[in-house]
Formats: sequence, structure tokens, C-alpha cells
Amino acid sequence: MVSKNRCSIENAVSTIVRMRSFIARIKIRTLFFLLVCSISLSAQENTFKSTNQATLLGVGKAFLTDTYLSPLEYNGLTLSLLHDRISPTRLFNEKLILQQQFQMQVAFSKNPSASASEYFGEVTYMATGLYPFFRNNNFRFYGGAGLDTSLGGIYNVRNSNNPGSLKASANLGLSAMATYDWRRFTFRWQVSTPFAGMFFSPEYGQSYYEIFSLGNGKGTVRFASFQNQLALRNYFTVDIPINNFTIRTGYLGNYYRTDVNDIITKIVSHQFMVGFAVESLNFGGFKAKKNNRLKSSYY
Repeated sequence: MVSKNRCSIENAVSTIVRMRSFIARIKIRTLFFLLVCSISLSAQENTFKSTNQATLLGVGKAFLTDTYLSPLEYNGLTLSLLHDRISPTRLFNEKLILQQQFQMQVAFSKNPSASASEYFGEVTYMATGLYPFFRNNNFRFYGGAGLDTSLGGIYNVRNSNNPGSLKASANLGLSAMATYDWRRFTFRWQVSTPFAGMFFSPEYGQSYYEIFSLGNGKGTVRFASFQNQLALRNYFTVDIPINNFTIRTGYLGNYYRTDVNDIITKIVSHQFMVGFAVESLNFGGFKAKKNNRLKSSYY
């Protein structure tokens, strides 16, 4: 009987020891799981979206028509400098991205007989909010709207009374952009067009001296819509990563036409673009020192 009681006690003690060991393992695994979750959440909180920036040079051909200066079409060389910036925002659950483009363009053109020259210059700034309507591992499609402003002019060396034509506009525009990753390359196609705004145009034969010196500028600022202003911007790029830098090359096409005050203006250009693209972060403090994860707003 004593032997049986002793065996029962030993079995009970062994069972208690095993249960304690099992509970201890459960606690250790639970603590380990919570620790992993904590590290994962901390890593997500320390993930920063970077800004994609590119500066490109463009060269191509421009076609200029401005019946205020001449009924003929002038064509010739065009050059441009474009800075393209895509950055993250906190809007729409941090899905909306902001694209800003700043462009300086000049053109040197001649009439069909090469007997006269026209010079064109323009500065353009565009700010567009783009929302990802569809995206997977390789393909992304964005749509949005924004502001398009420009200031420039055309100068005709043959004219004596009215040699120049001022070009100024501010529009609300629509834009669609698609990007596709294929092997090492990133392809982008983007189209933009204004749908409403304002632009400057004198009356046919009205001098700029009369407008600015005599103050007779009534009717020179016109409401812009598809009825009197048509424009399309076609932008295609390919990103080519090479070692520690990325080459961005592509095509930029611009079509702009207005028909108001008995004056038709048409500015068309086709350019080959090439430059460099980089990713950048704009933040500081301890987060900048401790962060080791980047999430691009573009790639």
C-alpha cells in the first residue's frame, strides 16, 4: 500500500511539473509573438515615403502660328528644361500623390521662305493631385486634376508696330497617368488637358501700348473652355537604372490652340527628353537617423 501511494504522489508531482513546463512554454511563445508584432508595428510606423525627382533636357521641333503677328506658320528648333517632382501626401488615406512640373521652353523658328524669324519663350508650372484607381505589382493607373499656369510670348523680328504677342494663362486641368514595371525598367505614359480657366488675348490690330499705357484692356482677359481653347500634353518616359543612378528618357509633346478675338494661336512642339531621376527624403530629427526603410511614392 505504501508503494502504491508513493507512486501516486510521484505521478501527481510529475504531472504538475509537466503542466508548469507547458504553461511556461505558452508564456514564452506568447511573449515572443507580442514582441514580433511590436517590432513589426514599429517598423511600419517608421516607414517613410520618398519623393521622386527628375530633371530633364529636351530638344525637338516647334511649330508657331499667331495671326496677331503673321498668317504664316513658323517652325524651327525648340529647347526646354523640365523638373518633374512626385511626392506623397496625407490625403485620401495617404494614397494621393502630388506631381509638380516646372518647365522653361524656348524656340527659334522661321517662316516657310526663311525670310523672317520668330522667337518663342515660356515658363510653365503645373501642380496635379493623382489618385491610384488601380494598382498591382507591376501596373499602376492614376487619375486626377490640378492647376496649370504659364507665362511667355512670341516675338516676330519683321513686324515694327506690333512685334510681340504676350501669352499668359491659368487653367484647371485633368490628367491621367499609367506606369508599368518591366524587368529593370519603369515605363510611364501621362496625358493632361485643361478644361476651364482664363487666358490673355488682345483684339486683332489692338496694340499693347493701347492696352498697358492707355488702360484700354477691356476684353483682353477671356474665360477659357473647350470652345476657345484646346490643349493636350503627351508625356512618355522610360526609367533605366544603372548602378547607383537612374537615367530617365522619353518624349514630350505639347499642343496648344486658342481662337478668340479674331486671333488664332497655335503652338505645337515635339521633344526628345533625357535626364536623371532620384529618390529623396525631406525630414530630420531622430526619425531620420533611425529610419532604414524607404517606400517610394512613384516606383
